[in-house]
Amino acid sequence: MTSVFFDHNSTTALKTEVLEAMLPFMVNQQGNASSRHSFGRAARTAIEHAREQVATAVNAQPSQVLFTASGTESNNFAVQGICSNLEKGQILTSAVEHPCVSRPALAMQVRGWQARSINVDANCNVDMNDLQALLAMPTNLVSVMLANNETGAIQKIPAIGELARQHKAYMHTDAVQALGKINVDFAALNVHAMTISSHKIGGPLGAGALVLDKRVDIQPLLYGGGQERGLRSGTENIPAIVGFGAACELAIKNLATFAHHTLHLREVLEAGLAKLNATIFGSESKRIPNTSFFAFPNIEGETLVTALDKKGFAVASGSACSSDSSEPSHVLLAMGVDEDLARGAVRVSFGANNTMEQVQHFLAVLESELVRLRNLTAIAA
Repeated sequence: MTSVFFDHNSTTALKTEVLEAMLPFMVNQQGNASSRHSFGRAARTAIEHAREQVATAVNAQPSQVLFTASGTESNNFAVQGICSNLEKGQILTSAVEHPCVSRPALAMQVRGWQARSINVDANCNVDMNDLQALLAMPTNLVSVMLANNETGAIQKIPAIGELARQHKAYMHTDAVQALGKINVDFAALNVHAMTISSHKIGGPLGAGALVLDKRVDIQPLLYGGGQERGLRSGTENIPAIVGFGAACELAIKNLATFAHHTLHLREVLEAGLAKLNATIFGSESKRIPNTSFFAFPNIEGETLVTALDKKGFAVASGSACSSDSSEPSHVLLAMGVDEDLARGAVRVSFGANNTMEQVQHFLAVLESELVRLRNLTAIAA
């Protein structure tokens, strides 16, 4: 049985064109990009070309792109690096942030900062009134993700950024789940810093970037040889960076096609889910096109995920980075979802190669598994 992958928000397959771009830097002799000889100069040229590709994808200047090893690293870099060069004050993150934003903010409390959470409404949208009230206190940084990794909800980042700027706070957004699914424009988003990642868009694992306004004073993430403008020292991972650049170029080229295709799949999926009486979370919000987050009363999400996996469908019960936790989704709890229903949450996130036939088969299998699990529950009762 061939399994169907419906978990593209967790990671994506490496695109063939990306692998082809990377291969020469994986199998041939490469120089250190800091070396002065021809091998080193060739490596430096490859990195700077990738930097241009990444910058073009998000409407930024190449000099604003700092390469890192992951989205998690970039988010930690933004939160800790920006605040560490400021007077101690308040760090605001939305209640639905990924842990690689919220936990660094909490960790800063040990060093004298205050971390507070911005409320969201029932559809996963930031409560602007709550944000306004919180900004009454001196604030260093506001960090709100562009697109939620679980519900897919898209936040009004330009308006949030404007409010932050009015209160002299820096604005950061985690755009990892948005890149390649919607237009991501660093300049238009009205932010000082933005995180993106390679493996969510058909690029390799081990490459990310922090896009940074050059006027922002940020503390170096790593000290050493002075790579990445002296902010992240360490010999560059040339194959991964080259692959990231190639993936960005492809993602922007295929953006409209991807969005149209996955939105159609989601519409059919959610029509079927409605017939099965599912609760679809964040459905009233503007969402990235490929993502649906839903639950059925009295059905455990982990149990359903396991059952569907055995039937050949790979889906998620929430964020892949939190899959080792038995607690219900913090995103859903922040949205006011009942804890029991939140425990039933399942996420489907489509990719470019998923098909309508797969969605229709999934709905048939899902209906069958729901009947089976409910019968088991009735017997146990």
